[in-house]
Amino acid sequence: MGIATPLSDLTRRQITQLGLLLKDKSVREQEGAFVLEGAKFCHDVIRSNPRSIVSLVLSHRYLREEGSAGRTSRSQLAARQFSCSDVLFDKLSDVEAPQGMLAVVRMPQWDQDHLLGQSRVLAVYGERLRDPANVGGIIRTAAALNCTGLWLSADSADPFSPKAVRAAAGTVLALPIFRGADAQVFVKRGCAVYSALLPSRNTIALHDIRQIPCRLVIAVGNEGDGLSNETMGISAVKFAIPLSRGIESLNVAVTVAIAAFSLKDLPVAG
Repeated sequence: MGIATPLSDLTRRQITQLGLLLKDKSVREQEGAFVLEGAKFCHDVIRSNPRSIVSLVLSHRYLREEGSAGRTSRSQLAARQFSCSDVLFDKLSDVEAPQGMLAVVRMPQWDQDHLLGQSRVLAVYGERLRDPANVGGIIRTAAALNCTGLWLSADSADPFSPKAVRAAAGTVLALPIFRGADAQVFVKRGCAVYSALLPSRNTIALHDIRQIPCRLVIAVGNEGDGLSNETMGISAVKFAIPLSRGIESLNVAVTVAIAAFSLKDLPVAG
């Protein structure tokens, strides 16, 4: 049996703050924290990165059903832990079927200059990506394929919003993420930009790319608007994924998955 961990009741102020963290991007940025919901995701962070957890909130239902492994895991956590009624937790939750466990987690800090200054770079740049589910899907894919990181333009969806965090399936702490990025940052650090576009006379088929530079950034844009003229103007290569007749485009997260998987193991030029 795990050691019983002291639990406090949520105060009104904490309830209000949790609601703001879930709903308001500016509050998340100000606090440098976000909400991670779900027993598996929370326990994964407790095991892998416990110092990132600010606080843990558990519903009465979860506590009644919690096994000894969960209690043991929580007993090692230095962060404060709170309990609340099932009704209150359901009101706080952003999911249809709450599991009764959420954590307030500190946003990780990454060194952009170090990452882009490495001898090998395979990064992703997302521009005007307004669907948080797509952003989360890209995070999960980029983490799985061991990409250097994800850079997002200022007008892209918040990668730490609840919907993006859920779609990232627990990988939001594993992948370096930078918000408010401009594609010029890659040019300044000597990285080549390869832009994913719809097939046209001005694009090369992805499978025709035979080698890549040692420091490469895959740029993808909004499915409706595509990439900006500025980003296309600095692109060393404009490529497209060939599609069957009648299919106009792919989901942007799928595009990232195909492109990153196809390019990551190609020979390096020079």
